[in-house]
Amino acid sequence: MAPQTESHHHRSTTKTLQKPFKSRHATKSYIKELTKGKVERVTGSRKTPHQQVMSKIERRNQAKQIRQIKHKENAKSTSVFAGHDGAPRVIAVLPLCEDCDAAAAIQKLNQSVIPDSDLPVDGPLRVRVERFGQSVLYVPVKRDLVAAMNACRVADFVVFLLSPEQEVGEDGEHLIRAIESQGVSNVLTMVQNLDSIQPPKKQPQVVASLRSYINHFFPNQDKVHSVDSGRECANVIRSLCTTTPKGVVWREDRSWMLVEDVQWSEDQDESSAHGGVILTGVVRGKGLKADRLLQVGDWGHFQIEKITDASLPTSRKRKADEMTVDADQGTKILEVPDEDQDDLDELAPYDETMTDLDDLPASEAPSERKGVLLDDHHYFSDEDQGMPPPPKKLPEGTSNYQSAWFLGDDMSDVYSSDSDQDEPMDSNTDVSMAAPALPQDEPLPTAHQGEATETTPSEYPHSEAFLNPSPTDEAQELSAYRSSRKTSAEEDLEFPDEIELHPNVLARERLSRYRGLRSLKTSPWDTTEDRPHQPQDYDRLLRIPDYKSARKTAIREALVGGVAAGKRVSIYLRNVPLFLQKSHNPSEPLSAFSLLRHEHKRTVINTTITLPSSASEPLASKSRLLVQIGSRRFLINPLFSQSGSTPNDVHKYLRFLHQGQTAVASFIAP
Repeated sequence: MAPQTESHHHRSTTKTLQKPFKSRHATKSYIKELTKGKVERVTGSRKTPHQQVMSKIERRNQAKQIRQIKHKENAKSTSVFAGHDGAPRVIAVLPLCEDCDAAAAIQKLNQSVIPDSDLPVDGPLRVRVERFGQSVLYVPVKRDLVAAMNACRVADFVVFLLSPEQEVGEDGEHLIRAIESQGVSNVLTMVQNLDSIQPPKKQPQVVASLRSYINHFFPNQDKVHSVDSGRECANVIRSLCTTTPKGVVWREDRSWMLVEDVQWSEDQDESSAHGGVILTGVVRGKGLKADRLLQVGDWGHFQIEKITDASLPTSRKRKADEMTVDADQGTKILEVPDEDQDDLDELAPYDETMTDLDDLPASEAPSERKGVLLDDHHYFSDEDQGMPPPPKKLPEGTSNYQSAWFLGDDMSDVYSSDSDQDEPMDSNTDVSMAAPALPQDEPLPTAHQGEATETTPSEYPHSEAFLNPSPTDEAQELSAYRSSRKTSAEEDLEFPDEIELHPNVLARERLSRYRGLRSLKTSPWDTTEDRPHQPQDYDRLLRIPDYKSARKTAIREALVGGVAAGKRVSIYLRNVPLFLQKSHNPSEPLSAFSLLRHEHKRTVINTTITLPSSASEPLASKSRLLVQIGSRRFLINPLFSQSGSTPNDVHKYLRFLHQGQTAVASFIAP
């Protein structure tokens, strides 16, 4: 029998760590140290007392109801796009680089689903995509700030076009930030002329770089699609036709529409400056009401005469019970205004705001006293002739109450003390004669003590020559001094609480509107002192005691009634200026927004404003600005003040808004 040989093997080169020792009977302090205050969550715990008493069937029924509610909301949001007569999905194509072409990109997208289509793209283009049963409205946008904001505020999707060779630049970045601040719905990003990058292996690097750039503004962008690839264009069309737009909050709270056609009334008088206009489009957002005013682009707001049905000829909807027929034109009238229609007056009636100052209480009547108002007292008024009361000679230790009993200098003999007898005083001065002599008390040198010569200057000169310059020289010196100083903005940043008064301007007139406060947070502010300086129509402005409550009431009122969203209608407007017909460009998108109740009234608006750090210079208060709030733009001259809340509702006025600073802008606007 052959001997058995054991097989040779090398020991393992990896070290195997043994399991640490675990004690079955750990102490409470050891367990507390391991958990470090954490409490183990019990599986299946109920969050509310109501859920603790619910059975399994009730919890399952509750989850089912939540799913049904979400499904109804999703179906309602997409119902406006359903059917052949539904609203088209508005797609704004915006090039961010100079070498990008929006019309060529729209052709590529359209040919990916309709190969034989070759439609001209001169303006908004509506296309029916039968593959997905949706209508798409392409809106080519120019690289212009106003045109881009007008198109993107009514778009369901915004497609940004990037270039693989050129950078976006400062203008393109400004467009992105403006659109983002205005409010944007869904965003997609595409790159044009990607095939020009050679060799092809560098194309993924370019796409990754562009995706990193666009994620800085829109972090949810997962992919940058290529316009040159037909497959990626088809995927983009699929996303555009199947994705539910998330919308914009301020836009979805009211009714709005993208105007597809504008017709000017033909039977208008040539001598008249106003006439009628017919706007055709699909209602979006909330229900459209004829009683509310309609804001049309930058034209202004107008009253609605009537709303008629403008469905496409292929529509099969025929419900005679819901609509009335206009016998004159044969159109179906959907809604007409009633006596509750809003008027065009932006201010309150003048008769209701007139208040007789004689009827006001004395505490509310405007004061005509001039001077410095510090809290509740006037200092340096005309009655005091601008001079403080002369000081009195009072003995040491005299209180304020005791000083009121001394009148003038009659008490000079009364408070003569023994200290006055110990130290003799000069009859003309208050200097003690017993005090030691000081160098400045020595007499001036006379002529025999030594005259000043050219080589020997005088040790104690008699006086210095005083030159009285002429007004012209003084003005030149003052202008040279001001030119050598810093600018007003730099001085305001370094010394925010100081102002410079012109030599020819009285401080009392220059500072007449200023008030003194002991505390900026606790001292009261008397508004009656500001009445002489308030605007002419300030009393006629709209005043809202509770803004949040009024806003909720107006939004809830817009939820009920009106023409339902998704309906294609024609809106008849009255009293539209005829000169707008010449300025209207059919190739540019025109939007119409229905205003809420009282939304056109003028009032004092306080809004937060931030000057970006990239601004070239500070912004002075009362500068002329073009501001956009929602769908409207205004030219304003705002006043800047410090932000925050104070107990007395008093805020410090800011002369300049510096880079990176946030302030409150106050102005009068609708």
